[in-house]
Amino acid sequence: MYRSVSLLKGYRMVFAYHQVKEHPKLLLAMTGLMQAEFGQLLSHFQYAWDQYMQQNYIDRDDRQRRYGAGRSEATLVNIEDKLLFILYYVKVYPLQEILAFEFGMVQSTANEWIHMLSEVLKKALDHGGYVPARDPKQLATVLESEAESTYGIDGTERPRQRPCDAEEQKHYYSGKKSAHGQESRYWRPPYAKSQLLEQNL
Repeated sequence: MYRSVSLLKGYRMVFAYHQVKEHPKLLLAMTGLMQAEFGQLLSHFQYAWDQYMQQNYIDRDDRQRRYGAGRSEATLVNIEDKLLFILYYVKVYPLQEILAFEFGMVQSTANEWIHMLSEVLKKALDHGGYVPARDPKQLATVLESEAESTYGIDGTERPRQRPCDAEEQKHYYSGKKSAHGQESRYWRPPYAKSQLLEQNL
């Protein structure tokens, strides 16, 4: 642990947003987003981050120190770097040791950021309307609110444990030998986010 900390003193962050944004192809490769798309998501991420900090740190009744005290490392100080970090992790999925090296921290700190920012990212996607609807009955309402008139259907079948109940077995049986699955269908305009997820079809 101490050896890792001493090694970190010899280099700085390899990836920082203010540098990566100057290379659109690199940003796209790291996050799957263009700079304009990154900026759109950033506002929702900032909202989700503020909510997370308010609920988990500022408003805690058992707080013994003021907010921000006691931190040993100043890592991912900017909100842009936080979003870059977690998008890069979920898209590329590097080893945590590599991720830590690239963002100028030790592996244990990278692990803490992953758990924290994964929750924030999920809330940001939901706040921005990027999470597919789960209720098929909402399909008509969703389609009416969109300008697109052409939609594609995509889907996948995920294996699931064989139910004990005979009727449930029939419902989930895929037609394949000894296989039971759960089918998910996505309705979306070309080159756009998924609008609806219909399950158990």
